[in-house]
Amino acid sequence: MTKQKELVLRIIEQSHKHPTAEEVFFQAREEMKGIALSTVYRNINALVGEGLIKRISMLNNPDRFDNVREDHDHLICKKCGKLKDIQLIGVEKAIEEVTGENISSYEINAYYLCEECN
Repeated sequence: MTKQKELVLRIIEQSHKHPTAEEVFFQAREEMKGIALSTVYRNINALVGEGLIKRISMLNNPDRFDNVREDHDHLICKKCGKLKDIQLIGVEKAIEEVTGENISSYEINAYYLCEECN
């Protein structure tokens, strides 16, 4: 693994707020002055492809990245974009019962107004 890829992975693993690629880039630049934004994006995409991090696609906002690889879902504030991990029990089984298909994975982003924005 390259030094740049290790740095990007470490930043995401140590983050508790699901950073955007730009947030990862600005933090990476503090440690590695010459790193380019395209390098950060390329390494993030590679890490997602390798299953080492998860991409969280959000409506009208940049993708965020998650270091928690276990199955879980997200609660997202529609106003400020605050993102929280949530664990929904039985969703996979419910989808299988409705569709009659074996579900290998799923993603759920539930939207709400957080306490600060409400």
